[in-house]
Amino acid sequence: MNEIELSPEATNPPAASGGVSFLYRQLPYLIVLVLAIVGVAYTNMSHEPLVGYWEFLTLAMGAVCVVTEWPKADDRQARVRRIIRQVLHWGAILVAMNIMLLSGVQQLLPSPATGLVLLMLLALGTFLAGLNLSCLQICFLGVAMAFAVPALAWFKQSALFLLLGVVFLIGLGLTFWPRGRGGERARKLGDNEA
Repeated sequence: MNEIELSPEATNPPAASGGVSFLYRQLPYLIVLVLAIVGVAYTNMSHEPLVGYWEFLTLAMGAVCVVTEWPKADDRQARVRRIIRQVLHWGAILVAMNIMLLSGVQQLLPSPATGLVLLMLLALGTFLAGLNLSCLQICFLGVAMAFAVPALAWFKQSALFLLLGVVFLIGLGLTFWPRGRGGERARKLGDNEA
C-alpha cells in the first residue's frame, strides 16, 4: 500500500495557525499585564496594599522571563547563568518592594499611592529584564506597565468628569437622533390639524 505523507505545511496551514501561535506566544505577557492592572485597580478601590499579590506577580514575571527566554540559550551553562541573573534581578525588585511596604515608609504614602509605586517598581524591573534578555516583548510589557501608572492615576482623578462627559454625549445623541417613521407621522397629523 502506498501511504501518503503529509508535510508539516499541509497538516498545519500557515494562515490558520499563524494568528493562534502569535497569540499563544504573547499570552504570558498579556496575563502579567492584566494581573498588574487588576492589582492596582483593586488597591485603589480597597485602599490597602496587597503585599502578597505584588510579591506573587514579581515572581510570576521572573518565571515568565526565564521560561520564555529559556530556548534562546545555547547550552546548559548559558541557561544556568540566565537563571541566576534573573533570580538576582527579581530578588532585588522584591527587596525594593518590601522596603516600600515597611511601616515607616507606609506612614508617608497613602494606600492608593503604594499600589502605584509597586506597579512602577514592577514596570521598571520588567523593562530592565527585557533589556538584559534583549527581548522586545518584555521591554514593551515594562513600558506598558509604566504607562498604566499615570493612566490609572488620571482615570481615578477624572472619573467624575468622564462620567459627566458620557452623560452629556448621550444627551446630545438623544436630542439630535433622527426620529423614525412614528415621529414623521405625528408631525404630519399635527400639520393636518392646523
